[in-house]
Amino acid sequence: MLERLDYVKLEPRRVLDAGSGPPQRVLAKRYRSSQVVALDFSLGMLRSARSWRSFLSRDLLVCGDMERLPVATGAVDLVWSNMALHWVADPAAALREFERVLAPQGLLMFSTLGPDTLRELRRTAPGRVHEFLDMHDLGDLLVSAGFSAPVMDMEMLTLAYPSGDGLLKDLRESGQTNARRDRRRGLSGKGLAAALRGAVAASATFEIVYGHAWKRAPRPENAAETAKTVRVFKRMP
Repeated sequence: MLERLDYVKLEPRRVLDAGSGPPQRVLAKRYRSSQVVALDFSLGMLRSARSWRSFLSRDLLVCGDMERLPVATGAVDLVWSNMALHWVADPAAALREFERVLAPQGLLMFSTLGPDTLRELRRTAPGRVHEFLDMHDLGDLLVSAGFSAPVMDMEMLTLAYPSGDGLLKDLRESGQTNARRDRRRGLSGKGLAAALRGAVAASATFEIVYGHAWKRAPRPENAAETAKTVRVFKRMP
């Protein structure tokens, strides 16, 4: 995502890092004169930034929901969301909020997970792995949210693990656990755990979806309609 910014002429006054997790230095280093707003739903993640001395005093840490951003309309020039959109219950609502807080001709850039992610686990344990949106559906949601010129693409990554325990450990330590509302609340037993380990004994698939789009510029007034209105007003007593 950072490399893609090399092809964009943008000098944002303010950047929103939506779903930042522990705030990172990458955006502050790239846009040294910009204010970075690191937003995450997890207060614990944001608190980890207190030990980050490079986080500048002008930057902000905000605990909030991407579906209801506590950010003023048109307040930011770049919305950056790295591997966070798949966590929201309503991605369409989050995209509408991204469009709202962007200034005219502002840029949204994001990455998320696609539907082939963890397909090995999904075959073994239906209903226990999140469903992820296809990049074409995300492109349609961008247009519906009011964005212009959306660009979507994806890449497939296959990670090799000597055993399924390695993948399950990675998922737990990165916070990628089952947050489905319809998940079973009870214990699953040793049988399911053994099946999951066996499903990824060789590899695990991750589909990474990338997207960016621009907020439309305000439409210029229709000169003919404006002139017509003025003439009507002139005839009024």
